[in-house]
Amino acid sequence: MEYSEIVIEHFQNPRNVGGIEDADGVGKMGSPVCGDLMEIYIKVNNSHITDIKFRTFGCGAAIASGSMASEMIKGKSLAEAEALTDEDVAQALGGCQRRKCTALTWLPVPCTKLSRTIATSTMRVKNKGQATRVVVAMSGGVDSSTAAALLVEEGYQVIGVMMRLWAEGGEGGATNRCCSPEAVEDARHICQILDIPFYLINYEEEFKHHVVDYFIHEYASGRTPNPCLACNRRIKFGLLLRCTLALDAQYLATGHYARVRRVNGHYQLLKGVDGRKDQSYALYMLGQEELSHLLFPLGDYTKDEVRAIALKRRLPVAEKAESQELCFVHDNDYRRFLRTHAPEAIQPGPIVDTAGRVIGQHKGLPFYTIGQREGMGIAAPEALYVLEMDAARNTIVAGTKAELGRQELIAHQVRFVSGKVPEGPMDVTAKIRYKAVEAKATLTPVDENTVALTFVEPQRDITPGQGVVFYQGEVVLGGGIIA
Repeated sequence: MEYSEIVIEHFQNPRNVGGIEDADGVGKMGSPVCGDLMEIYIKVNNSHITDIKFRTFGCGAAIASGSMASEMIKGKSLAEAEALTDEDVAQALGGCQRRKCTALTWLPVPCTKLSRTIATSTMRVKNKGQATRVVVAMSGGVDSSTAAALLVEEGYQVIGVMMRLWAEGGEGGATNRCCSPEAVEDARHICQILDIPFYLINYEEEFKHHVVDYFIHEYASGRTPNPCLACNRRIKFGLLLRCTLALDAQYLATGHYARVRRVNGHYQLLKGVDGRKDQSYALYMLGQEELSHLLFPLGDYTKDEVRAIALKRRLPVAEKAESQELCFVHDNDYRRFLRTHAPEAIQPGPIVDTAGRVIGQHKGLPFYTIGQREGMGIAAPEALYVLEMDAARNTIVAGTKAELGRQELIAHQVRFVSGKVPEGPMDVTAKIRYKAVEAKATLTPVDENTVALTFVEPQRDITPGQGVVFYQGEVVLGGGIIA
């Protein structure tokens, strides 16, 4: 690997090295995996940075990055310092190259988080004498626990909050996996270790109405819903965020793998740096008001790094397994759940081919989804797949793999992160499901709440009821529900 001449110059002759004993603001960042650590100290007068020092323990690129960043914000206003991005520093040092240590650039971990480190130091100036209060949405898992630990270490006044959500009864009573007795006890224990308050807030009724009833209604209407999107929109970043502000907290923090960046006074939602764990898809509904009160402490880390951080801090949930199941269905069998809670929606009906000929019988629309092959019960020369579900006629249209997929979709309930609808067509990439691969498409606004997407290549599983999210590079533009 070769460093640019600018990197070498700042490595050999770093500027502004050291600390400031009576600093007005201090920002710290680091990674136990790469071993790179950074501290930034600032002195402020009339909202301008009059002096800045940094300490970096790591490789040459870390030292060069701290040196360049300190030069770029020295003498600048706090607002200008907060607007500095990691990309600005990388470009000033001669552009980006790949490095094994990090998925972003050749810059080591703390340097790919310079903007957050600087923002932390300036935030403490603005709140000098009073720590910024943050509510952390606790789940009892490693992600939210590590997020809380990092925020405590950064000097925030942290409050742990867990939501009690509705669940159907099973053996041992009604237990939602997101707030099971074990999960509550784990979250409470973490808060005790971190010496922060812990509260359990009851949102059972609201969760039942906005998430569970929605889930049932969508399946009964021949659509395949994503209940996590409804929960994020209505509960976590709706009710819980309002509760956060009512507690006089400035921010709600979660363990999501995503990032927030402020550019020229506007907020951007970015993918998490760990492509395997990126959760920006599930956050597309967040707008400027929400993002101004949100922190995602894990967005700059990989999952492996988060577990390493938790292990280093001896958090007992460091190696706790993740759950991918429906939290409110006690046995994770959504078909059984629908038979129990919405039997009227389970009505057998015809399966027809693309010519309209009846070729079989289905067991009820909620038991099927677009692209499904299993459960058709039809003997045919070629395997048949669900192409379309017509709720008005209670009919499934089936066809071969060659007939599966289309290039266009309409999305409604669309929300753009910027709050502004594009003036005309624009090139984007889009994901039609959480685990889908991004595909190139043209987005065309239809009205304030509706867009049309035309993909370059046909997409196999465009499914009504699922979320579709639009991106440009690492930036989330927005998203909506597939009609």
